[in-house]
Amino acid sequence: MSEIGQLTAVQLLQHFRDKSLSPVEVTEDALLRIERYNPVVNAYCHVDPQGALDAARASEQRWLKGEPCGALDGVPASIKDLTLTVGMPTRKGSRTSSAEGPWDVDAPFSAFMRKAGAVLLGKTTTPEFGWKGVTDNPLYGITRNPWDTRTTAGGSSGGAAAAAALNLGVLHQGSDAGGSIRIPCAFTGTFGIKPTFGYVPQWPASSMTILSHLGPMTRTVEDSVLMLQAVARPDARDGLIGAPRTTPWLIPGTDLKGLRVAHSPTFGYVKVDPQVAQVVDRAVQGLVQLGAHVEQIDPGFSDPLEVFSTLWAAGAARLTGTMSEAQRQLLDPGLLRIAQRGERLSLDDFNAALEARAALVAQMAAFHEHYDVLVSPMMPITAFEAGHNVPPGSGMTEWMEWTPFTYPFNLTQQPAASVPCGLAANGLPVGLHVVGARFADEQVLRVCHAYAQAFPTAHLHTPKIPT
Repeated sequence: MSEIGQLTAVQLLQHFRDKSLSPVEVTEDALLRIERYNPVVNAYCHVDPQGALDAARASEQRWLKGEPCGALDGVPASIKDLTLTVGMPTRKGSRTSSAEGPWDVDAPFSAFMRKAGAVLLGKTTTPEFGWKGVTDNPLYGITRNPWDTRTTAGGSSGGAAAAAALNLGVLHQGSDAGGSIRIPCAFTGTFGIKPTFGYVPQWPASSMTILSHLGPMTRTVEDSVLMLQAVARPDARDGLIGAPRTTPWLIPGTDLKGLRVAHSPTFGYVKVDPQVAQVVDRAVQGLVQLGAHVEQIDPGFSDPLEVFSTLWAAGAARLTGTMSEAQRQLLDPGLLRIAQRGERLSLDDFNAALEARAALVAQMAAFHEHYDVLVSPMMPITAFEAGHNVPPGSGMTEWMEWTPFTYPFNLTQQPAASVPCGLAANGLPVGLHVVGARFADEQVLRVCHAYAQAFPTAHLHTPKIPT
């Protein structure tokens, strides 16, 4: 890996300011590394070298004049293949989509990144319509984990996570309706946050509506804060926006003195791999060393899997409802199965799930009156064999069964992040899950930033993969 390929967005911007590096050099380096590594991991499903170099040259001219157009000017970035981007196909990993376009509209996230000066390298791979927690699809194939290419990068933002781990571009967009930012970040040793619902606008609306959040995936907390400063702002097209930001995003400090932390190793019902539990327990002790007051306590709810599954199936049914029979036969069989379950749901089923979701929101609001953040393992397992929806031999049938720590907080719309906290005995990354009250995103970032600054580990080093 090149020296440029180790730099963060914060570092790159300083190099641009003092003219020791050009956005063109950085973009050329990123494109060369994509050419080298992408055939191995399948992080990108579309790369736009000419568009990226044109944007980098324009950025270079602005920096030479001392007139950057925004906070991300010249920094290489990617957009997930669920998000509309001018000049790039948005196929959503599906053979039901057309390659013809036209690709002439930017979703808010793409538009905000472009306005901030980011150099968009291409689109990252997702499972079909982002429907599951691993990344493979009928159109583009399997995305693999850079730490061990036999294993999955997670999903549905698995392409973004693999790209972040290898620094194939520095800033990466993810989306999370059931864990799709946090699962792949945990599996690949990267950082990602699902902000409070509504802080980052989403248009067109996700078929998962109130469950779906957009957010950054990067190698450092500081880089994610830079992205949030650019994209967490209102857009009039988003009819579901909940709480537009009215204050700037701040880079948090490194002191946790006085912070009230609830530590729940299992939520009271999750079976956690002992090697994962050991790494997370060490991380929690690190929070104590940083001055946090930590109490071991469960959040007090039972597994809301049925509630989540009902809303997820209803969204899948909406997604496929207008498809022809010929299109439905092209779908990932697992997605079609969930959609068919959604078609059998009654209005009473759907409303009951919404009522249960509202009760969970109230319960967690009460919980956070006593605790600033809740921490737990991000995942109960490390990355498993790629090409499977569930860990082979687990007896599980649906992807939600192996990610029980994630989806409760899509139901509640709280900010939640995965921060790398070390490697398990098998050499694969482990993430610490940090959850805050709604609108308390800075508390989540504060914990993640303080921990990452105090306890840097091997997860920050570029994995060695065959080429």
